[in-house]
Amino acid sequence: MTLTASPTHTAALARLGHALSDSTRAAILLALRDDPAYPSDLAEQLGVSRQLLSNHLSCLRGCGLVESVPDGRRSRYQLADPHLSPALDALLQVVLIVEPDCCDGEGCTC
Repeated sequence: MTLTASPTHTAALARLGHALSDSTRAAILLALRDDPAYPSDLAEQLGVSRQLLSNHLSCLRGCGLVESVPDGRRSRYQLADPHLSPALDALLQVVLIVEPDCCDGEGCTC
């Protein structure tokens, strides 16, 4: 089924593109594909400071891609929509099929 592109759809894709344009934000989204996580655990897993992670989580919340779920005195983060996990999986397959060595992790060499 193909959806008719509307301004809302275009804006949603632009937000996703913005989120994926930064490697830390992309790593956060990929880390949250299977399970929610606490910010401190994500920071450790990704090897970034808690402050940097907090800034990126704020951006991803603003884009509507992740949500914060209160859990006692802490909050954990999860993908805001269950469709996002398989969409990220599909995007990974497309990128890897198109040209796996295109980008060096620091920027595109294409």
